[in-house]
Amino acid sequence: MIDPKLLRDSPDLVRAAIAQKHLTVDLEAVAALDTRWRAQLIEVESLRGQQKAVNGDMAKMPKGTPEFMAKVGELKALKVGVKAKEGELKTTESAWQQAMLELPNLPHESVPDGRNGGDNVVFATNGDVAAVSAYAKAHWEIPGFENLFDFRRGSKVTGAGFPFYIGDGARLVRALLHFFLNEAGNAGYTEVNPPIFVNAASAIATGQLPDKEGQMYETVIDQLYAVPTAEVPLTNFFRDEILDEAVLPVKRCAYTPCFRREAGSYGKDVRGLNRLHQFDKVELLKWVHPTQSYVELDALKEDAERLLQKLELPYRVLLMCGGDLGFAQAKKYDLEVWAAGQERWFEVSSCSNFESFQARRARIRFRTADGKPELVHTLNGSGLAVPRVLAALLENNLQADGTVKLPAALVSYFGRDTVTFK
Repeated sequence: MIDPKLLRDSPDLVRAAIAQKHLTVDLEAVAALDTRWRAQLIEVESLRGQQKAVNGDMAKMPKGTPEFMAKVGELKALKVGVKAKEGELKTTESAWQQAMLELPNLPHESVPDGRNGGDNVVFATNGDVAAVSAYAKAHWEIPGFENLFDFRRGSKVTGAGFPFYIGDGARLVRALLHFFLNEAGNAGYTEVNPPIFVNAASAIATGQLPDKEGQMYETVIDQLYAVPTAEVPLTNFFRDEILDEAVLPVKRCAYTPCFRREAGSYGKDVRGLNRLHQFDKVELLKWVHPTQSYVELDALKEDAERLLQKLELPYRVLLMCGGDLGFAQAKKYDLEVWAAGQERWFEVSSCSNFESFQARRARIRFRTADGKPELVHTLNGSGLAVPRVLAALLENNLQADGTVKLPAALVSYFGRDTVTFK
């Protein structure tokens, strides 16, 4: 949620920032609700003040006198009026809060203009896309692929996008997760094993609601959501809490399976491991001092990049333009790996700064040295998502004999340096 004071004091700035995201928002309607809510709040507080004054007058009067009874009548009328005005205020406040939740975060000044992914800026590259296996092919075309990744039976048991991982396939997923978590620990992140279902309040706090209702799996009876990413439970760990300034930055990591309906993605990059409804991911998350949030964003990006460097995967870093930034982010970098068999880039990590947007929704604050509570800034990034990293490893390292040679960083986790498809 953006700062309501910013909307009141600088509506043109807010309007221009939202336009940079190419989103349609009726800002005048939100501002009108804000004006009405504040006017009604003043009116209710004035009536409550009158009630208090009448009570004070009555306390000084002998009971039963004509003056006292007149005050009783006045107090009854005020009580009826306060009740009616409080009902109006509650209705307006609810509408105002919902309208504020539907306003996107504002882009940071360093975010480039642009309407879609084609306007993103290549911020950095690493590795040589030509220095990959001469035998590279799309991972689903590798002979024996189905022995390790059984999509047919996964579809039978659940549906499309829910594969079984078998033998070396399962072992490689476990090795990657173990590697990601160990590297996060070495970088100073404390590991957490969070719930994989969250309530609506948690999804609202991180910006999944009201924005991505159609992308999440929801339990009907309990009204819980399967996590689309560990960002949601991790961020909410400190919801409604005040941290000591001295503990910032707080750095956490978590592995969870992630569940996404991927509504609207039919026919788009859906072959093999490219786009799944259930996948494994390690998330990196920080709660930081506002003055340090962009320094911490760069450090977060470097933590994710280090994983790709150790896996010897060519990658590039994109600085996302306004139109491709997303609802909740103030600034975002995407890390994309090169998949040689498909001859294309695939996103495996997004590293984002939300500034105070999530913290205001979740009421996560820190107490300064003078005792004043202020909102933290929240950041998160994938460190990393497994399926596309796995696809790139298989394609880029395919050998002439049909096996896959693993990078040195994974050998101790996997137990040998070669993946076989038998």
